[in-house]
Amino acid sequence: MPPSAKKTLGQRIHTLVHKIYPDLDADILSSKIVEAFWPDDTKPRKRGRAPSNNLWTEADALLITYGNSIVDGAHKPLDLLHDFLLRRMKGVVKGVHILPFFPFTSDDGFAVSDFRAVNPQLGDWPDINRIAGEFALMSDLVLNHVSSQGGWFNAYRQGQAPYDQFFFEASPDDDLTNVVRPRTTPLLQKVDTSMGERHVWCTFSHDQIDVDFRNPEVLLEFLRIIRLHVDNGVQIIRLDAVAFLWKEVGSPSIHLPQTHAVVQLMRVLCDFANESIILLTETNVPKAENLSYFGNRDEAHAIYNFPLPPLILHAMMSGSAKYIQRWQKGMPPAQLGCAYLNFTASHDGIGMRPAEGILPPEEQARMIDTIKDIGGLVSMRALPDGGEAPYEINTTFFEATGQTFAGRDDYHLARFVCSQTIVMSLEGIPAFYIHSMLGTPNDHDQVARRGMNRAINRHNWDYPTLNALLDDPETTNAKVLKALSERLKTRAKQSAFHPNATQFTISLPDEVFGIWRQSLDRDQSIFALHNVSGNTIEVAQDAMSMIDDEDWVDLLSGEAIDTSATTITLAPYQCRWITNRV
Repeated sequence: MPPSAKKTLGQRIHTLVHKIYPDLDADILSSKIVEAFWPDDTKPRKRGRAPSNNLWTEADALLITYGNSIVDGAHKPLDLLHDFLLRRMKGVVKGVHILPFFPFTSDDGFAVSDFRAVNPQLGDWPDINRIAGEFALMSDLVLNHVSSQGGWFNAYRQGQAPYDQFFFEASPDDDLTNVVRPRTTPLLQKVDTSMGERHVWCTFSHDQIDVDFRNPEVLLEFLRIIRLHVDNGVQIIRLDAVAFLWKEVGSPSIHLPQTHAVVQLMRVLCDFANESIILLTETNVPKAENLSYFGNRDEAHAIYNFPLPPLILHAMMSGSAKYIQRWQKGMPPAQLGCAYLNFTASHDGIGMRPAEGILPPEEQARMIDTIKDIGGLVSMRALPDGGEAPYEINTTFFEATGQTFAGRDDYHLARFVCSQTIVMSLEGIPAFYIHSMLGTPNDHDQVARRGMNRAINRHNWDYPTLNALLDDPETTNAKVLKALSERLKTRAKQSAFHPNATQFTISLPDEVFGIWRQSLDRDQSIFALHNVSGNTIEVAQDAMSMIDDEDWVDLLSGEAIDTSATTITLAPYQCRWITNRV
């Protein structure tokens, strides 16, 4: 238990307030923070929750989707999503991440114009409430920036308090060369205000104006927004782009100490909340930087396992698990009360920054060339020296697995299912983008229409068309959904797949990625084997140390495993979950 966990709520808030705002009265601001998070007659718990592994189980899995990924032109998209979840996802996943469902002006929801309303084109709060009543709901706290056309920024330009102090300003003469950014657009934007000409900070785009957390009123307002989410049934708060939250001219303005302190403060509030709230940080950065958001078990409950998408894709393209195996061996288990969120695809592209230092440049180049061959796209980021580097690959993950470095073959479906099975097998909570669950192809029409690379992976399904495809067992879409759903249902019954169950990476031939999982009570073991190649591979049984006097079975095929045999056979892209408990 972190030493600070024994302190009272007031003591912990006071300590963090002093760290974030050393020049302000910590007593007064601490009281305002409590009032913002527990308004009216609500009260915190008397004691904070200690870190534990009881926030999740092996049955937990998430679906990631936009509120309008499914449409029909007649019904509210959130109603259609609710119907889809009940019809296709009940018993398959326990949670759903609905990407920003607020009014917005750009970036498909991440330029929020009103944090307190549901986008009327999707539905309203009662529609969100219904979904939250059936599934653990994740919402986005887009806390780094707001829409340039929203109420906050309009009030700023008119000099209205408190918004006249809500946004981060800088000068074109400032030294901004070290600022780390995921975009190539100019960092500062000149705007006319009632106070005169100003230059505001825009980490992502000129429609996304960065707020200034140096002003504690900004923090208080976002705490009130978290409370609104929680009161409407949200259980998981995703801190979007949180790494960029605190800025200092002359610094990289990423991962600054004050940013971590703000996350720690939010964690304290969650720990003392009567509701069960999980904080998830979205930090698409290299390994060590990403892991830092666990803190000392006092920051995020969960972090995205960002290296997984490029590493799994490389394994499927190359037919070798060498790099993902090497990386996995060096990954620490999540600390008590913490978990990884494992995924291959999201609404964004396949980030390449997390592969830095893991995949050699020439291997990354082979991936990019292959993606271009199948019609995928590549987005770039700005470098401090003025150059550019690949930031992400834009494609659906299903399409990305359609070709290896050697070219196309007949194993597309098997290769894709293998890639998703790896996500299910690893320590952590698995999450699946809706277009992975549905085997959605690249949407080039959207890219052409919207002029945005990421639109390739943001198809809007017509619901009657989608249902017709899913009801026909011979379609690729139905085969993908059936295969992934069956494996997730099987996974949910295995205590060895608890997000914090023991994990050990097995040394196997390069074509096979293997891990050993053991339940927290040490009763169940699972040897999860994944052939990432198009070849039949023999794996030596003694590499897995299966206990002789127990019966072992492959959960995926139902095949009994003969422990007296010297090898186990894996067909091209076959996965096996070999266990001693069924």
